[in-house]
Amino acid sequence: MILIAGTIPVRPDRREQAIAAALRVAEQTRNEPGCHSYRFFTDLADPNLFFIFEEWESDQALKAHFETEHLKAFRQQMPGLVAGAPSLRRYAVESAGPLG
Repeated sequence: MILIAGTIPVRPDRREQAIAAALRVAEQTRNEPGCHSYRFFTDLADPNLFFIFEEWESDQALKAHFETEHLKAFRQQMPGLVAGAPSLRRYAVESAGPLG
């Protein structure tokens, strides 16, 4: 399994547009083959800091995601919405299960 996790700082004056763009791309992405989870969250102390968390079945599924039209559209919108560079990390997970 491949996990993507990170943060995206958004401009306070463009926060509502950033939320709308995130909701659109998330809804479309969740329907992609190999996508187990694709969600955005906001920081409790800083509502202009978005967190993203993705779970992918494989590198191939993630690679296919990078080629989708909805992700390309999202990436085109981002420069006008962000307040700085996103910080994203890719994790390869060997196994996962319930905590405890």
